Amino acid sequence: MKSMIGAVVLGLTVLVSGCSSDYVMATKEGKMIMTDGKPQIDKETGLVKYTDDSGHEKQINGDEVSSIVER
Repeated sequence: MKSMIGAVVLGLTVLVSGCSSDYVMATKEGKMIMTDGKPQIDKETGLVKYTDDSGHEKQINGDEVSSIVER
């Protein structure tokens, strides 16, 4: 049930998001991160590098990401 709610929230987020991001990352905590361009996964460090919709380059631990969906 919890994963179904997460999928619905992710779907709605993708539908209502603007044209500013190409991907949506969902974290295991339920946070949705809009990215500008495709996030890059560093296999050596396990970090996911992305550019947020403000143009800032950021990183998140790959273990915290539950899914990355192209919008």
